[in-house]
Amino acid sequence: MRHQGKITDWKEDRGFGFITPNGGGPRVFVHIKSFSGRQQRPLGNEIVTYELRLDARGRPQAGSVAFVGKDRPPANPSGQGNVTPMLALAFLVFVGGSAFAGKLPIAVAWFYLAASLIAFAAYALDKSAARNDRWRTQERTLHLFALAGGWPGALAAQRLLRHKSRKQSFQIVFWATVMLNCFALAWFFSDTGAEALRSMLGAA
Repeated sequence: MRHQGKITDWKEDRGFGFITPNGGGPRVFVHIKSFSGRQQRPLGNEIVTYELRLDARGRPQAGSVAFVGKDRPPANPSGQGNVTPMLALAFLVFVGGSAFAGKLPIAVAWFYLAASLIAFAAYALDKSAARNDRWRTQERTLHLFALAGGWPGALAAQRLLRHKSRKQSFQIVFWATVMLNCFALAWFFSDTGAEALRSMLGAA
């Protein structure tokens, strides 16, 4: 027998939420793995149908969950999901071009590229952990990767993997780390910053 209800308290970063039955009664736990096809991810407040099951501890859980209707808006209706990875790529090209032109040491360009790849991998691993109920990467660790110069890779991962892109508190801190990193890079373009950077690289 299938039931109908609305998704409430959806936690995208953890891949689960609850369904409030239309006919009343206690909320039903739902995991991302329970969605049929999994071609769409819930955003919250969608109407769904589901089969009522019990987990290993006898608690109600939704299974074979399907969205009702086809009027659900797409996750990126304005194409923003394509724009932001291009922004990350454009920044890396800018840093690489600046290094090629002698404005920055080549080591800086390689550092940004390596940091971005590491950040992207960290997001991918955290996304996989969220889907499979494994140990998660702490948010402050992801922010440290961004602050250290890996924010282009982090930004690409947020949009391409759809991970951490809708959590407002995370996004506020993330963009703060991006601005701080860009301010630091801008300082390295000044005479004082360039000299300090050469001294650091020389000491290393």
